[in-house]
Order: sequence, then structure tokens, then C-alpha cells
Amino acid sequence: MSRTPLSSPRSSEASTLRRSRNRLLAGVFGLALAGGAIGAVVLPEAVTPALAQITTNQPASTFSFADIVEKVTPAVVSVKVKKDTSDDVASADDEDGASQGVPPQIEKFLRRFGQGGPGMGGPGMQGPRGPRGGDHGRVVGQGSGFFISADGYVVTNNHVVEDASEVDVTMTDGKTYTAKVVGTDPRTDVALLKVDGRSDFPWVKLAGGAPRVGDWVVAVGNPFGLGGTVTAGIVSARGRDIGSGPYDDFIQIDAPINRGNSGGPTFGLNGEVIGVNTAIVSPSGGNVGIAFAIPSETVSQVVDALKSGGSVARGYIGVQIQPVSDDVAEAMNLKDVQGALIAQVQSGTPGEKAGLKSGDIVTSVDGEAIKDARELSRRIAAKKPGTVAKLDVLRDGKKQVVNVTLEQLPNQVASADRGDGADKGDGARDLPRLGLQLAPAKGVAGAGDEGVVVTEVDPRGPAAERGIRSGDVILDVGGQPVSTAADVRKGIADARKDNRKAVLMRVKSEQGTRFVAISLGSPRG
Repeated sequence: MSRTPLSSPRSSEASTLRRSRNRLLAGVFGLALAGGAIGAVVLPEAVTPALAQITTNQPASTFSFADIVEKVTPAVVSVKVKKDTSDDVASADDEDGASQGVPPQIEKFLRRFGQGGPGMGGPGMQGPRGPRGGDHGRVVGQGSGFFISADGYVVTNNHVVEDASEVDVTMTDGKTYTAKVVGTDPRTDVALLKVDGRSDFPWVKLAGGAPRVGDWVVAVGNPFGLGGTVTAGIVSARGRDIGSGPYDDFIQIDAPINRGNSGGPTFGLNGEVIGVNTAIVSPSGGNVGIAFAIPSETVSQVVDALKSGGSVARGYIGVQIQPVSDDVAEAMNLKDVQGALIAQVQSGTPGEKAGLKSGDIVTSVDGEAIKDARELSRRIAAKKPGTVAKLDVLRDGKKQVVNVTLEQLPNQVASADRGDGADKGDGARDLPRLGLQLAPAKGVAGAGDEGVVVTEVDPRGPAAERGIRSGDVILDVGGQPVSTAADVRKGIADARKDNRKAVLMRVKSEQGTRFVAISLGSPRG
């Protein structure tokens, strides 16, 4: 009689482990095959137990923006606009889907970076466009905004609501209200709306000071019409000039901003609004990490003015100015490369009445130093018309004080006139050292009576390197008026006698009048 051997607990346990290991290895081999024949399969000699899950004792909210977002989001709204328009315009796209509302200067800036369309858009995903559905003859667009008071004042961008026939704002709870446009300021791209009927709207505060580069920020808006969306990033830079106007002072952030975020707020970690989103660099139409916001200090000033009068009153001198470059400083024998150089004083303006002259360098306003031309523009614009501004000026190397009574900045400031004629007239003379051919302005149709006209420019010459083009008019050289090519030659010769490394010319072009410093180094043809 045979006996069936009894398995000991130890042998049974070993058998179970062998079977488990075989099943595990077979599974590993099967998964490797399922993944494709990418490389050789190496089977481990032994199975390593899974490591324990790594945990920390930090609460989940330690590195979260959730608390800030929860508090500020109710004050952010979606702004929907309708604009009466003709059928041939109704199909045009704009920033955030509205119709051609982007300031032309901002559009020009964006196109320099490869934008396919104006504003914060471009190729790729588009916002709402009209006409659509029952909105025949109307363009429908969307942007963002936010309440700044419990009684219903809303801030957004001017280009979001410009020329709007109807504006609606939708809150995060889905409630929609009709808003009226209190006032707009195209120069800073700020608009103020008002929603009536309630006095308990959730609202957020505009920050009183500027953020630091590197500070965390949170942007809330309505990208692509999706509704409230939150993104985060840091302040990348301050004081950015994107070429949209003389008051450019943008905050650059890298929080993802897209079409539809226009007019929306960017918050600091204390929940205060540090800026209003207005433009992005976007070659593809989407976010690439470069966005620009209007600083809260600027927004506060504009909002106060719009509340009181519906428009912004800015001080005005009436001069064309430019920065003091290294070349200009060398040509004028200046020690410091700072201040604002007056290229032209316009007729009948406060600057002319006060005695300002082309070639003056403004170094301070009311005792505060001026770093460059943009700073002078902002300082003067921040003052009310009728204010007397004390300007410290360098004229022919000597310090002077000029008191200017500011006037209201006109809606349109005309640029210097320039004739379209650029034909070579009789008596044209070549200046091989500059790479220019010149003719007296009086002999060129439409060029005026002052200066000499540039009829040809050598693209390899020093004048071309400094941006002088055919049709430009040289008004003076080295501070002396010129009317012939001989006068220009004399001005250059005098600069050489004074051992100057550059000669300063005052040049009138389509963009206005400016000073150009041209090197007098090695002769070039």
C-alpha cells in the first residue's frame, strides 16, 4: 500500500513562492512583448519588492494658488460686445473675436513678431466671430474684465469695447448684466464700464505699488470664450516699451495668456490687481510665455479721470523728443547719456511759447531727474493742463531753467509735414564720406524751403546705417542750419576740427523730426 507523502509547511511555502515567481516573470515577459520589440528583454534574477510610497507631512495647499483664486475669481467677468457694422466688415476677425478694435500701434508691434492677425490673436484657435445666428449686421466678440467696486464699476481694455453698440458682462455664477461704457482711453488701452442695479458686487483692489521682477502672479480671464480660466507665472520684466505709444510702461509676465484674456486682471499673491492684460507676442496665435499688462498705477489714474469726466486730460508741451544715445552724447560733447533731446518745437505750442528750442536737452522736471524721452512723456502727461512745469535744460552746454505752462494734449498731435517729392534737383551734390546725394530743398517739389533733401543713399554708407533714407530732409548739421550740400560739408569739417567723433544732424522724415549722430571715423564711399 503506497502512501502519499505529506508536504511539510516549508516545502508547500517554497512551492507557492516558485509558482508566484514564475507567474510574475511570465507577466514581465508578456508586457515586454506587448510593448514591441524595442530591445533585448533582461529578466531579473530576483523580484525586488515595490518601494513604499513617498509622502511628506506638508498639507496639500502649501504650494497652491487655490486660496487666492477662490477669493478673487468671483470679481472677474466675461465681457461680450456687439458692434453694428456693414456686411463687408462683419466677417473680419479682431482681437478676441471683436472687430478691428486693436490700437494700430499695438497691432504693428505684434506684426513685427510674426502675428497673423491683430491684437492677442493670430493663426490658430479663433474667438467668436460675426455675423452669427441672429446677430446679422453685428460683430460679436469676447474679452475679460473685473469689478473694482461694489457698486458695479468694471475695468477692461479699450480695444475690447471700442465702438461697441452693446456690452454685457457675465459673472462666474452665470448671471449676465448689461453694462454701459463710462469712458475709454485709447492711449493706455483702458476702458471703464458701469453695471447698475446692485451695490454688492464682489470686487478686487488695484495695487498701489509695482511688483518686483520674479514675483509670482496669477492671471484670470476668459480665453477663447471658455469662461473663467486661471493661469500662473512670474513677473518677467517691468517698464517694457512695445511701441504702442509714448506712455508705454508695461509689465511683462510669463503666465499663459491667450485670446480672450484681454482686459482681464493679473493678481499678486496678496489678491490685489498688479496689471490689466492687454497684449501678447504670439507667432502661432497661442501662448509663448510673453504677455504684457498695464500697470495698476496707470489704471488707477485713468479710472479716476474717467469716473470724473469720461476722458483723460493730459499735460502737453508740444515738442518732438528722442533719447540721448551714446553717439548723440559724443556729438554734443555731453558727459552723461541721459535726458530727453528736443528734436523739434511745434509752432504755437506751450513749448514754443516758453522758449524751448531744438537741440535742448531736458534733464529734469520739477527737480526730478529725467532718464530718457519716454520718462519725460509720462511725467508731463501725468500733470494736469494749466500746471506750470519747471524744466531743467542743457542748451549749448549750459544749464537753464524753462517754465512751461502745460496745455491740454490734443486728440491728434500732427507730425511734422514733409513733401512727397524726392527727385534729384539741379545742383545735387554727392557727399562720399556719408554716402549721400543731396539737393537744396527749395529745388525739390514739395520739400519745403528749409534744409537739403536726401536724393540718394548708399546702402553701405554710415548715413544709411543710422536710418537716413531718400526723401529725408537735413535741416541742420552741428547746430547750424543748412540749405546746400556745401553747408553740410562745412558742418562736417567743423566737427572734425573740433576733434568730434560724430556729427549731429537734425533730420525731418515721415515719422517726424529727430537728431541723428553719424560717425566721422574712417572715410567711406
